[in-house]
Amino acid sequence: MFYEPKDGHGLPHNPFNALITPRPIGWISSRSPDGDDNLAPYSFFNGVAYVPPQVMFASTSAKPDQDGVKDSVANIRDTGVFCVNVVGYDMAEEMNQTSGPWAKEVDEFTDAGIEKAACTLIDCPRVAAAPANLECRLTQVVQIEGEANTVVFGEVIGVHLREDCLRDGIFDARVFQPVGRMGYRDFTRVTELFTLRRPGE
Repeated sequence: MFYEPKDGHGLPHNPFNALITPRPIGWISSRSPDGDDNLAPYSFFNGVAYVPPQVMFASTSAKPDQDGVKDSVANIRDTGVFCVNVVGYDMAEEMNQTSGPWAKEVDEFTDAGIEKAACTLIDCPRVAAAPANLECRLTQVVQIEGEANTVVFGEVIGVHLREDCLRDGIFDARVFQPVGRMGYRDFTRVTELFTLRRPGE
């Protein structure tokens, strides 16, 4: 099968969502200038550089109570900071609850029963029980092709690691089983690892 996205695919569901998988989930927390806390998952998320460490996430829709963007993007644009919370399997249901189309005044931490903790370097909440939290300073907001497609870049300026996830000096994903986004309504979790050495190592 071959298709050009501009012409449609003819399938019951868009296959593009299932082609780039598994995708890590950036569970983004932010705070508005008015003090409203927000927490939302984004599966167009990844790290993009080591030195300095940098991350990105993309928002692909807008809300009627924001100016052409979602709450996370509006808050980050206005405050210049955000936190990425790593999603472990034990919090998959809570993560999913925070994906709802709630009004901007709704605190997803409270709605989903998630304990907050204060970030250390930025004025933003974080998920207290997450395996790791990345405190970020906004570097760029980029509009890309499409009506509501926005990419947010940030520099990681502080890192929280849950102590039980450190094994022999390694941050061990098998402890918390990170959740990844597959296609459609499907997700996955990491339960096994295998090692490959690069040529010449």
